[in-house]
Amino acid sequence: MKVLITGSQGQVGSEVARLSDNQFRATAFDRRSLDITNGNQVRRRLDAVRPDFVVNCAAYTAVDRAEDEPELAHAVNAEAVHLLGTACAERGISVIHLSTDYVFDGRKSDPYVEEDSPNPLGTYGASKLSGEELLRAVHDRHVILRVSWVFGRLGRSFVDTILRLARERDELTVVDDQVGAPAPATAIAHAVRQIAEAVSRRHDLWGTYHFSTAPALSWCAFARRIIAVAAEVGHLSRTPAVKPISTAEWPAKAARPLNSRLDAGRAATAFGCTTEAWERYLRDYVRSLRGPNSHPG
Repeated sequence: MKVLITGSQGQVGSEVARLSDNQFRATAFDRRSLDITNGNQVRRRLDAVRPDFVVNCAAYTAVDRAEDEPELAHAVNAEAVHLLGTACAERGISVIHLSTDYVFDGRKSDPYVEEDSPNPLGTYGASKLSGEELLRAVHDRHVILRVSWVFGRLGRSFVDTILRLARERDELTVVDDQVGAPAPATAIAHAVRQIAEAVSRRHDLWGTYHFSTAPALSWCAFARRIIAVAAEVGHLSRTPAVKPISTAEWPAKAARPLNSRLDAGRAATAFGCTTEAWERYLRDYVRSLRGPNSHPG
């Protein structure tokens, strides 16, 4: 199976690329080598690689900045997905596309299932929803995989931010009324490979799916666990207090869903993507860092 990966310098894209082997032959492109908003470049790369699958991990993910840059967010998260989907459909190339819990408004009390009606609260979520809709319109052979609260080796995730602030401050204030499940980029990458292998054998599995880990918790509770794990493995020499605050007390330009929990039952049934515990991945990640004064990267 030949796979072309976009966004290879992102958290998920980099982990999908690391899975490359004789059965899952990945060719990975970062934004500099493949700009998915450039139609000519997209078509040239597809014709050169001739993949069986494209795994689209490229995205505009700056949630707050998107409120000031709606055109750019829409260009990357929607128009480029339409362009990529069209080019793949013309060439008979299947697509696995990463989306987000931000397509929902978070007002539901239970975890979201795929049939729930999207209602994004901000520009980022709206742009990702448009990307989903445009991909569905132009290509039947696609899997849209919605994920939430991603953390991994590259970029600056919530885990990295908490570790940095824990070194700098005696007290952290973290939102306690937004609930979700952290999604390790490594676990998402393995799910992507499982999906690609499954749909290459069965062609009735195309569609939209949710990926999730366990357990769900608030951002504040997650921050406390990050700090506790970092202290346990010797990454922090001291542990600051973590004070809970409400979303209303946290200044942010973009609104966030209060409930980001995703029901991953459909993916488990179709692909065997079991709901793993995220803490093992968190512990492995923190252990990979260099020490109390180190920085991720």
